[in-house]
Amino acid sequence: MITSLFILSLGGEVLIERHLRPSSSGRTAADFFWAQCQSGSENNVNSTSSENYKNIPPILQMGSTYIISSFRDSLIFLCTTATEHPPLLCIEFLHRLASTFSDYFGTPVDDELIKENFSTVYMLLEEMNDYGNPLTTEPNALQSMIIPPTVLGKIQQVISGTNNVKESLPDGTVSNMPWRRAGVKYAQNEIYVDLVEEIDAIVDVNGQVISSDINGSIQCQSKLSGVPDLTLTFRDPDVIDDCSFHPCIRYNRYDNEKVISFVPPDGNFELMRYRVKNMSRVITPPIFCTPQLSFGGEGDGKRGEGRISVLVGLKTVSSLIFPNQKGPMILEDVVVTVTFPRVVRTANLTANAGSVLYDEATKIAKWRIPKIGGQKNVQLTGSMVVKGHRPEECPPIQLEWKIPMASVSGLSVSGLSVVNEAYKPYKGVRTITKSGKFTVRCS
Repeated sequence: MITSLFILSLGGEVLIERHLRPSSSGRTAADFFWAQCQSGSENNVNSTSSENYKNIPPILQMGSTYIISSFRDSLIFLCTTATEHPPLLCIEFLHRLASTFSDYFGTPVDDELIKENFSTVYMLLEEMNDYGNPLTTEPNALQSMIIPPTVLGKIQQVISGTNNVKESLPDGTVSNMPWRRAGVKYAQNEIYVDLVEEIDAIVDVNGQVISSDINGSIQCQSKLSGVPDLTLTFRDPDVIDDCSFHPCIRYNRYDNEKVISFVPPDGNFELMRYRVKNMSRVITPPIFCTPQLSFGGEGDGKRGEGRISVLVGLKTVSSLIFPNQKGPMILEDVVVTVTFPRVVRTANLTANAGSVLYDEATKIAKWRIPKIGGQKNVQLTGSMVVKGHRPEECPPIQLEWKIPMASVSGLSVSGLSVVNEAYKPYKGVRTITKSGKFTVRCS
């Protein structure tokens, strides 16, 4: 049973504190967690204050209390339990809590959004948890009980003195389909399905892939009236392995026929997650990143000065599959995150494409490039002011990118049919390959 819930900012500020059981240890758990973050920072000279949480395991023990943590966007979610309890259930509940905040307040969810919507956050915590047990976690059911905040709604509440909580219990909460709102009607019926595959990889300084893994998910946006019954079929379902399904999926039919049959929730939802079978081999990513860092010293320019150069480009050969390619491959929404070691006092950075922003407090530079295509390579260069001994190793570079209409596994949708309703909806299906935890080592 969960005894307490906390939401912390990256600076350690407790934004939300909710005690669910008398056996709660109070704020001591949050203070203990942040003390562990600070001690991890002292032991690792290359870490910064905003990166401390990465050094902490997801489960900590404080006497007879267990602290379970999860990081999403720019917030740290904590829960405590004092009894024998499945830790994965607590972690899944924390992730569901973060996803609910994203649905209500938009993305990314940060400390400012939490502070602006304190009352709504506490109302959601009341509905999603009952005396330490997860209760209502489906977005459709929650939005039927607690109306998402809007500017017009806030003005109306101030004028009329009402709140955004409905007085009657929604029909969906007591039906056989709690994930779908009752009485849904749209003037134009449509559904969109995205097959998103993420590449997790570790790449060394020479560009060789040390390890890699492929995870996939099916993201849907449903705007269908009534109670439609959908059937989704794949061309090569054998590549799917280790699935986790939304409760709306009829598991027996998938187990027997490898067909996904479901009544969809209304709005955005994740239909399923999976791993790609037989992808233990190292893959070839479509992007390369060549970092070069020098920190000065004897025989390497003037003492106290350093140089940085990061070259990013598109590989001509990769493991991607393009089922319906109609043009050249293009990398979109590329973000290169460079974390400088503590010996770097400041940095002056320039890029021949995109925009770069360096944060003096966290010593983190973010280089954003809208698109990279063809044979064009982009480069980040700059100088650093260094004070202290040369670091033994540099923090790795994090890469984010995506390529539309591409797949790693070759999985594609062969059909999407709608029954139980008379209308013929518009159906859109696409594939996207993007980075997951994509790390490039600098030394």
